[in-house]
Amino acid sequence: MENKAHAMAAGAFVLVVTALLALLAIWLTRDNTQRDLYDMSTDETVSGLQPQAAVRFRGVPVGKVELIGFDSKIKGNVLIRVSIDHGAPVTKSTFATVASQGVTGLGFIQLDDDGKSSERLAVNDDDPPRIPIKAGGLDKLLKQSEVIFNQVEEASTRLNKLLSDDNQKAVTAAVKQLGDAAGSIDRVAKGLEPSVATLPALSRDASATLLSVRKATDEVTVTAKRLNEKGGPLDKLSEGGAALASGVETFSAGTLPKLGEVADETARAMRQLRRTVSAVDDNPQSLIFGNGPPVPGPGEPGFSAEGVQKK
Repeated sequence: MENKAHAMAAGAFVLVVTALLALLAIWLTRDNTQRDLYDMSTDETVSGLQPQAAVRFRGVPVGKVELIGFDSKIKGNVLIRVSIDHGAPVTKSTFATVASQGVTGLGFIQLDDDGKSSERLAVNDDDPPRIPIKAGGLDKLLKQSEVIFNQVEEASTRLNKLLSDDNQKAVTAAVKQLGDAAGSIDRVAKGLEPSVATLPALSRDASATLLSVRKATDEVTVTAKRLNEKGGPLDKLSEGGAALASGVETFSAGTLPKLGEVADETARAMRQLRRTVSAVDDNPQSLIFGNGPPVPGPGEPGFSAEGVQKK
């Protein structure tokens, strides 16, 4: 009997201790935070999202997922009910996305606000208000995956066409032509080396020539300036030309007529002298005996057609 009593006391002690530990655990894990219920409806896949998953507002934990089921108001949609701390800034412009954390792939609800409204979303636990849910990065990637695959396939087809045998031959020929062109350019460059070597000397000669031309131009400018000065050579030459023109005019008006008369008299004297010389040349005796009687003309006595006077 005594052993049984000890066993019953030990069992009762264990039960009491267990109950106390359970109560202590409940007291330590109790949650006195006031939370509001909100619903989210989406037609996207929510793989990886589980009840009790975290709800974060811009990365800050503000609640958890209460349940996941089907939406009775919108056929085919998934309904997600969450409880969010009453102090969280949930407004009418707040929206949610389903995100995944780390490499585990476990999903959670990410809340954000675009700032279009500052009015707080009204709370009603009997008919929880709905927060719009948008497609996350993973959902967008899944939607675009088919388009991406099609583009990759098209790019692969074009790459195969680009790497066809004919195109490879054409590329090889083009590379060869480029090599030949590079060799030609190299030969031309080597041929131009002597000419290029003379360019500095030509440049120096050209500079010296330009300097000489500049000096000559400066000298011509100075000379032209001196010639065009008042009282300069051109001015004096102009005055001398005017005086010369006046002298020529006077000479033409007074001297030339007199010179013409003198020239006429001289011409008559020369003709007379020529006749005298001709007569002396024909009859030198005339210088001693004179010219004698004149030769008779036609119709006069003693005329002869031969020009000899008859005796």
